[in-house]
Amino acid sequence: MFDCTIIGGGIVGLATAYSLTRAQPGIKVLLLEKEEQLAQHQTGRNSGVIHSGIYYKPGSFKARFAKAGSQSMVEFCREHGLKYDVCGKVIVACDQAELPLLENLYQRGLQNGLNITRLTAEQVREIEPRVACIAGLRVPATGIVSYRQVSAKVAELFREEGGTLEMGERVVELERRGNTHHVETNRAAYTSRFVINCAGLYSDRVARMSGTDPKMRIVPFRGEYYELVAEKRYLVKTLIYPVPNPEFPFLGVHFTKMIDGSVHAGPNAVLALKREGYFKTNFSLRDSIETLTYGAFWKLAGRHWDEGWKEIHRSFSKAAFVRSLQRLIPEVRSEDLVPCSAGVRAQALGDDGKLIDDFHIIAGEHSLNVCNAPSPAATASLEIGRYIAEQVPSLAALKTHAARAHA
Repeated sequence: MFDCTIIGGGIVGLATAYSLTRAQPGIKVLLLEKEEQLAQHQTGRNSGVIHSGIYYKPGSFKARFAKAGSQSMVEFCREHGLKYDVCGKVIVACDQAELPLLENLYQRGLQNGLNITRLTAEQVREIEPRVACIAGLRVPATGIVSYRQVSAKVAELFREEGGTLEMGERVVELERRGNTHHVETNRAAYTSRFVINCAGLYSDRVARMSGTDPKMRIVPFRGEYYELVAEKRYLVKTLIYPVPNPEFPFLGVHFTKMIDGSVHAGPNAVLALKREGYFKTNFSLRDSIETLTYGAFWKLAGRHWDEGWKEIHRSFSKAAFVRSLQRLIPEVRSEDLVPCSAGVRAQALGDDGKLIDDFHIIAGEHSLNVCNAPSPAATASLEIGRYIAEQVPSLAALKTHAARAHA
């Protein structure tokens, strides 16, 4: 018997487990992760950016948690000796049509309480000498880190607080039985008073398994990256982003200096035909059918077919990918880039055909379902974990509820 079981050992699940054991000393927390190693999916396959919160709607969970999370993540790394670098980033406009969007982004950053600076093209080149643009913004709070290393440390601290972490256990059944939850995995069975679903790419399925209709579905988008060859890393000093399309949930291809010194370029965003489809050839009949028979997906595709086609074209044409990067740095050539590992974003799409933009947490019967936690969830993970832990009833309340239900 556990007081709380958390399904999914990505960085959000780990941070939630750690926060809960700290908030309620003595609580018995079980964390189940289906892989044999941590950070195998979204957590370990993102760009490693500590986001500032400039992009997100003021007052939203993303805006609040990203800003607070960028600070708490840096503090966590400093406290535990993890390597990080608050190197800042520039967001640049490459033509006149992007100037109003850049100004809107500046105003949004101010509303979110960020310290940001307008830059002329000359000022941008003082920071990033190879960039071609007509104006830009400087966002000094942005940083970089290895979320794999952060995850390993959070897992270590969770265990030190008395938590139980079971690896290689995939949940196959989740059922409410009387006053408790029955959780069955491919290896064992557990009983729990409370359940938190942090299953990422499978969060919608786990929610339905528990009897909660999330009224959305996870649609997986693969983000494909290239890496600058070592002798061309000098082209990028920090992080270089374009002005994003406000109608599209992705930030556009950009250059990111990684904490190991490498420089990644991308990602594009294409529909994945498997929820863990990290390669173009990956295919799952079940995953594909779920997406392609979902009416909401076709509503989305109808609105964004032009952007979607551009992303697909870039996926299959390195020349097209390179041209998009040359808008930012004209010196980049095809031979300067080599493919590197892709990631898959678990994007929640509502039954109404609208992308769920904010973090989306749904309450069930003595359960919580984190059904949308894309970027900047890694940045905000410690804050999300604290927030979720606050929603869990106290240990005394959990035991009282169980006793009354039994009586």
